[in-house]
Amino acid sequence: MKNIKITELPNGIKIVSEKVTFVKSFSLGFWFNIGSRDETPQNNGISHFLEHMFFKGTKKRTAKKIAEDIESLGGYLNAFTSKEHTCFYGRGLSDHVEKTFEVLADMMQNSVFDPEEIKKESAVVIDELYDIEDSPDELIFDKFESNVFNGNALGMPIIGTEKNLRSFRQDDLVNYVNNNYTLDRFYIVASGNIEHNDLIRFTKKYISNKIKSTSSNNRSLIVNETQDIHIKKETQQVHYILGKQTYGHKENKRIGVSVLSHILGEGSSSRLFQKIREENGIAYQINTFLNSFYDISTFGVYLSTNEKSVHKAQDLIFEEIKKIKKKKVSTKELERAKEYLIGNMLMSLESTTNRMLRLAQSMIYFNRIKSVEEIINHIKKVSQGDVIELSNEIFSDFKERSEIKKFGNGSLTRVILYPKNLLL
Repeated sequence: MKNIKITELPNGIKIVSEKVTFVKSFSLGFWFNIGSRDETPQNNGISHFLEHMFFKGTKKRTAKKIAEDIESLGGYLNAFTSKEHTCFYGRGLSDHVEKTFEVLADMMQNSVFDPEEIKKESAVVIDELYDIEDSPDELIFDKFESNVFNGNALGMPIIGTEKNLRSFRQDDLVNYVNNNYTLDRFYIVASGNIEHNDLIRFTKKYISNKIKSTSSNNRSLIVNETQDIHIKKETQQVHYILGKQTYGHKENKRIGVSVLSHILGEGSSSRLFQKIREENGIAYQINTFLNSFYDISTFGVYLSTNEKSVHKAQDLIFEEIKKIKKKKVSTKELERAKEYLIGNMLMSLESTTNRMLRLAQSMIYFNRIKSVEEIINHIKKVSQGDVIELSNEIFSDFKERSEIKKFGNGSLTRVILYPKNLLL
């Protein structure tokens, strides 16, 4: 923590850095606390589309020049959009941090959003959307979250809709950026062999105060009734999710859910992997997941299997859920799960990019940096009683497959994607 520094400028920009002296490189991220959760059905997909368009040319650089200016120095640029934030980041050798900063600043402030480029890129993103439609293991998660977050912006897909992607115009992008990519939502985060004072100097040099300072942020959440969803696709296998809402980042109980998730279905030693894949050999892919946002998460079980085995696989999942609700996990199993989580976190910190991601998300979600030690302590405090309590809470409305008829607010729900000729 002594190598981490935080500065908030008078204009609202937060600058966070971590000096890592044993590397010769850096990871620099320009983060905006804006994502698909902040969109409407009418402009859904615009945050992700803008992620693409920021790379398509500025007043002084073409798209090719943006790439060349960084890659000629041995670095690279990339970006991603989530439901709650957007990140543009660069990697490179420490001698070139200012150049990377300047290019990112140019992209963020001077992109022209040329109408011809908008037209071309909309076709590219629509192809990306089709790729998701053709990838059942991706599509089913979009459908699951649209069901679980029914009536909320969190339920909308990050990529948006084909109709919206075909409708975006230059004015739409410019207005959205002016109103939402504001200084109070802007985080400059870096990890590596860099100096904090240099980042402050670059910010003052390259970021204009003409950018709007504040914006409204209404991330309300309502819990609506869910339902069983069946999707017919041209697939060879059945893809299946059973899950529900649970605690988000702001709740310490989320750590306990993460431990529960590992015991039940993360890793080769987990109960579901051992039962369904190793003992019965009826699924190549079986795992639990915990997708987290600030105030809520989705937790569930995902598997893909052949049509003859899906009912057996589901019955086995139900058996393991019953067991984890009724009987405390052993000390050995609990400690193994904790060590797995701690080990994965510590190993990820060998990457400056992962360190930068951790810093940014901690600032965005908590307005402070949670130390590694603090997180480890939270993991270590999870008890056998916590696991069984969370199991009974999460699976409180659990029923056998034949008894599932109607789902209430926040209930366990299923999404099943299966071949068109199969009746389930």
